[in-house]
Amino acid sequence: MEKQELLRLDGIKKQFGTVEVLRGLDLSVGRGEFITLLGSSGCGKTTILRIIAGLETPDAGTVFMDGVDITALEPDKRGVNMVFQNYALFPHMTVEQNISYSLKLKRTPKAEMQRATAEALDVVQLSGFGKRRPHQLSGGQRQRVAVARALINRPKVLLLDEPLGALDLQLRRQMQGELKRLQKQVGISFIYITHDQEEALAMSDRVAVMRNGSFEQIGTAAEVYQHPKTAFVAKFVGSANLIQKSASACIAVREEHIIIAKTAHDLPDGSQSLAAVVTGKSFAGGLLRITCRLKEPDASGKGGTEICASIQGIESPFMEGDEVQVGWLPVHEAAVSGGAET
Repeated sequence: MEKQELLRLDGIKKQFGTVEVLRGLDLSVGRGEFITLLGSSGCGKTTILRIIAGLETPDAGTVFMDGVDITALEPDKRGVNMVFQNYALFPHMTVEQNISYSLKLKRTPKAEMQRATAEALDVVQLSGFGKRRPHQLSGGQRQRVAVARALINRPKVLLLDEPLGALDLQLRRQMQGELKRLQKQVGISFIYITHDQEEALAMSDRVAVMRNGSFEQIGTAAEVYQHPKTAFVAKFVGSANLIQKSASACIAVREEHIIIAKTAHDLPDGSQSLAAVVTGKSFAGGLLRITCRLKEPDASGKGGTEICASIQGIESPFMEGDEVQVGWLPVHEAAVSGGAET
């Protein structure tokens, strides 16, 4: 069931000098949705957040909130808050003072401010930490304070600009789960940006994959991973092999769906197969990655295309230099645009 639309971007364009940063973007965000903008540095992710927040003005296009044009509205009147990677906490203030700062500026009555602050601390599981200062907290705790400070105003949309980027891997994974839990608990729409595809797939209701100021594909994590529409998405989200089947047709096959066998007869019935030579093996994260090179040129005439397979465990009967057949079942193919050179 689709969520009711809360935020909409129509034809958003932005240029800095001669650089076209956003190229006519359209995006719809539902109430209570967790959507992630995924892309490499410089693709325009942060500029989108800043335009939604009112910190940048688009050169063209419109931002709608609840169907109302807010493109020219001041940041503090949009119902939007933002969490930055460095958290931007005031070091001289306690946790309580940091969280309640915006309410103090609004001259909120003291009793109401204390109640709201205690509630925000409870939501981010930091009750009892209110009197501490930021330097007395761990990275994960500081991140939660920043989120609590943003949530205390009960925004319609929370914008998160790579908020886990400064954390180590183990803590980052822990905080992914906590942020997702928190988003479901408070029911606020989150727009999250990251360049980490694993993070995007783990946390999001939908993922919007960006490239050079445009959206390459928007869909659920499963749709983007299992059915990439372009060669760029296939390579950027997870690890896929691109195989040119004809001058105009290219397919993507995920590494975990590639099967390596001594002969074509050893592959499952109905498999597609190509002759190759094993060029290397590496082990990481519980998976053995076997790299092969095709013996014959593909349909584009390019020779030596690299094909990779990921298998469970650390053992494989195949050694570097072995001649093999690499195969896959047609059900695991995804037709993509853009070609194998993307």
